[in-house]
Amino acid sequence: MMNDVLMPAKEKATNTRKKFLDENFLLQSKIAQELYHEFAKQMPIIDYHNHLPPEQIAQDVQFQNITQVWLYGDHYKWRAMRTNGVDEAYSTGNKSDYEKFEKWAATVPYTLRNPLYHWTHLELQRYFDVHDLLSGKNAREVYDICTEKLQLPEYSVRNLLRRMNVETVCTTDDPIDSLEHHQQIKQDGFEIKVLPAFRPDKAMNPDNLVALNAYIQKLEAVTDMTIDTYETYLTALKKRHDYFAANGCSVSDHGLDEIYAEDYTEWEIKSIFIKIRSNKSLSHSEILKFKSAMLYQFAIWDHEKGWVQQYHLGALRNNNPRMLRQLGPDTGWDSIGDFSQARALSKFLSKLDATDQLTKTILYNLNPADNELMATMVGNFNDGSVAGKIQFGSGWWFLDQKDGMTKQMNALSNMGLLSRFVGMLTDSRSFLSFPRHEYFRRILCNLFAEDVENGELPNDIEWIGKVVQDISYYNAKNYFNF
Repeated sequence: MMNDVLMPAKEKATNTRKKFLDENFLLQSKIAQELYHEFAKQMPIIDYHNHLPPEQIAQDVQFQNITQVWLYGDHYKWRAMRTNGVDEAYSTGNKSDYEKFEKWAATVPYTLRNPLYHWTHLELQRYFDVHDLLSGKNAREVYDICTEKLQLPEYSVRNLLRRMNVETVCTTDDPIDSLEHHQQIKQDGFEIKVLPAFRPDKAMNPDNLVALNAYIQKLEAVTDMTIDTYETYLTALKKRHDYFAANGCSVSDHGLDEIYAEDYTEWEIKSIFIKIRSNKSLSHSEILKFKSAMLYQFAIWDHEKGWVQQYHLGALRNNNPRMLRQLGPDTGWDSIGDFSQARALSKFLSKLDATDQLTKTILYNLNPADNELMATMVGNFNDGSVAGKIQFGSGWWFLDQKDGMTKQMNALSNMGLLSRFVGMLTDSRSFLSFPRHEYFRRILCNLFAEDVENGELPNDIEWIGKVVQDISYYNAKNYFNF
């Protein structure tokens, strides 16, 4: 064997180069590998926030091809394709499913260093046992292999969840949703829990009075009530909150620019609601007061039922008015915002805490500049009643990638207790997104292992392995009472 000292530099590099996406992907040491393979890997998945359509689970849908399960509704991929110069017809337009897939496949090689490159190949491996690198050159072959497998019974929606060892999923549902699909899933005896989450964003948004009044009319129909006052509005929404609880819901969620915590009187909110029902325009101050009142009321109801409330903060949505008009929301025109979060968030949580009506709460931050803000804010309201009562949620949306998740966990480690963290969620509309939990767990294990290697943590693999399992699974199971 050639002496290592005399070995050419190029040959040395070849011998030490790691293989892409092998069993030790992202695991940079033997300790990281042990933590992942012996402790994290086998943990079931609790995906406590996603946007999966419950109707498809109820119907146990069989997708006709990989485009349908992979590209429909995936604005992450659409943004990449647009950036790569792909015409909109291949993302949200009327091109055939194969043509859309082919354009995505041709885009993949250009996503190097974007998390999409990792996710794409993880999903091809985990679901379809396809280990080739996707490109325009093998698009037809990969499309045919995956599409053929999707026709098999073991690739139905429910079996896709089983394949990833999923134990519980919480979908995202509007208060006026019937929850009939959740009821059907439960009636079928499906062993994976599919639970609703109460997402009342439309009910508290008076920015568009026409849309809000149309929503109120739908709420009237669902509750068989006339809603002409603020009191009757709350009564109708409380009915829906109770209905969700009766159907297994124990989680609420809000997608907000920022927390609303304006001072207001009950008389002011009653007057504002009359203006809303009369389609009279509101001042900026009135809009903020109405949102603040509604957000507080939802939090009170959540506390009464012992729910977990989630706040997704910091997205600047619908930045491209032309494309919003053309395609509607949630089609890939959103970005990170730079809202001032601290004072309103402190005021909102303080108001609830003052009367001991602050339930378990998760704060998700989209602006990495606010990581330390969030990590310290949660510590202000952890009162010892529940381990990790107030949580700094996992890296979200643009931050659910290696760097974003690492920064979130480092901030939480430095200013809180990472060991009490409830871990990862997909926040996805795709049934092929569950390898993101694996991605997170590998990053988590490597993070701990680096500290052990550096002598910054003791080489106590059993204890650190237990903490890894807690973050991967047990903390969420206990926190949500699943």
